[in-house]
Order: sequence, then structure tokens, then C-alpha cells
Amino acid sequence: MSETATATAPAYTSEEILAAVLKSVDDDKAEDVVQIDLRGRSDVADYMVICSGRSSRQVAAISEKLVDRLKQDFRLQSKMEGKETGDWVLIDTGDVIVHVFRPEVRDFYQLEKMWLPGSAHRGA
Repeated sequence: MSETATATAPAYTSEEILAAVLKSVDDDKAEDVVQIDLRGRSDVADYMVICSGRSSRQVAAISEKLVDRLKQDFRLQSKMEGKETGDWVLIDTGDVIVHVFRPEVRDFYQLEKMWLPGSAHRGA
């Protein structure tokens, strides 16, 4: 790694971002949280987190608070899509991709089935 790359490297790891994401969604009472390790399986991100909120309002709130916390704690500008409808919100932190669904929408898309085989850890 060159000196330039080292100087611009983030001051946090993907594991630290993952831990902050998991804590944030737990604090906001997200349900059925699934963590998927993408390292070595995708160049897009190191981890994916999938969780559910009970309503469109809760999905939007979980997502907003997560983006705010990551900005405050890590100075991380996350990209967020889908908050307006609150059915499925995608949050891209760079190292961790987060999907927050309403349960019916999550059941319909079954996103974790594409990534699951032996790599998911169900949590709070």
C-alpha cells in the first residue's frame, strides 16, 4: 500500500461499522435482524444487514436514525434510497449494506435467500 493510500484510509474498519449498524437497529427495535458476511463473495461490500420494521413509519425511523448515528460517530455520508415509501430502505455505508423492510415486502423479495447459505447470523 502506498503512503497516499494509507493517508486516506478510513479511521474505522468494516467490523466497527457493522457493530454500529447492529447496535443502532437493535436500539430502534428492528426485528429479525440478519447479518451476512460478504467478504470474498462480493466486491460491493464486506457485510450486509437485513432487518424489518413493523410499519412504514418505523422502517423510515430506523433508517434515518442509522444514517444520523453513522454520520455523527464516523463522519460517514451514507447513501439512502426508498425512505419516502418506507417499504424497503437501502442504506449504503460503503463497507456495510443495510436493508430495512416492512415484513410483507421482505417476505416477497426474500433477499437473504440469495446470500444465506451458511453465512448468516441471526441476532436481536
